[in-house]
Amino acid sequence: MRKEYKKTGDFGLGSMIHTIHMSDDVNKLNDFYRNVLGGFAFMGIDELNFLPNEDRWASLLMVSSVCIETMAPNTPVNPNFPVGKFYSKFGQHLHSVGYAVDDLPGIAARMIEKGIYIGAPGGGKIEKLEEGTMYFYPSPRDTAGLMVELCAFEMSDPSSQDTWTELERLFAQHPMTYDRFNYITLGVRDLDAAINTYVDIMQAIPVAEGIDDEQGFKYMTVHIGDSLLQLAQPLEADSDLGKHVEKYGNFIYSLTWKIRDIDSAEKWLNSKGVRTTRPRANLLATNPEDSLDAPLFFTTEVLPGDPFEA
Repeated sequence: MRKEYKKTGDFGLGSMIHTIHMSDDVNKLNDFYRNVLGGFAFMGIDELNFLPNEDRWASLLMVSSVCIETMAPNTPVNPNFPVGKFYSKFGQHLHSVGYAVDDLPGIAARMIEKGIYIGAPGGGKIEKLEEGTMYFYPSPRDTAGLMVELCAFEMSDPSSQDTWTELERLFAQHPMTYDRFNYITLGVRDLDAAINTYVDIMQAIPVAEGIDDEQGFKYMTVHIGDSLLQLAQPLEADSDLGKHVEKYGNFIYSLTWKIRDIDSAEKWLNSKGVRTTRPRANLLATNPEDSLDAPLFFTTEVLPGDPFEA
């Protein structure tokens, strides 16, 4: 059975088609996601995908219900291309997210009307979306730091296939004991401003807010398309998130999966050489040095008001 996507807003913002992890070596990323997290590759399996107008190499993998795009700039790195520019500035890091939108011209017009800079594929400002444009990028300056790709198409990934429920069973039986992908965390300097940005511009729906005492931040989790986004402002400068926000400003920080068995996941990750900590009993965190500079979290906790909780 195929996955049924939830949508939000007036323009049909739907599936989160991917989240991108950037490195200098796609194969290195693929090995991690396959061998450690049980990732299922469906693009770039035998030969990596090269996109000339972005001068980059990439693959696509499912890790439970989220599509991870592993990406690296072509070498020598050309900073005149957006991918090369990002890598030259930030190096290995979580990069961005993408969403499918039913009415791409409509959401583009809304953003332009609100003064949002939107970038064309390969770079350059869009003043008015031309017919046939399949995707664009609002400036992170106007999205509280999150790099977002908005697309006029759904990704043809395994969740859109009739065999998806069988693959879900395999993920559930993996030692990581996946339930589903939970949320992306965006570190921000000003939580209220970030909330206003997403509720106003992206028509996100507030779900839950609070303070994470163990990790030292206050947060609001919003429902946007077929996914959750956690907006988090550090309360402690010396916390992991505090250091990240101090170094990068508003920026994508981490990925969190909902799992069924913390002990099993911890044992598996440690057996693969990935060091972990438990900020609290039901939350497991990787050492970013062992997860290719991407903080990864795994939890059995249920978020109050979660629209995706069965």
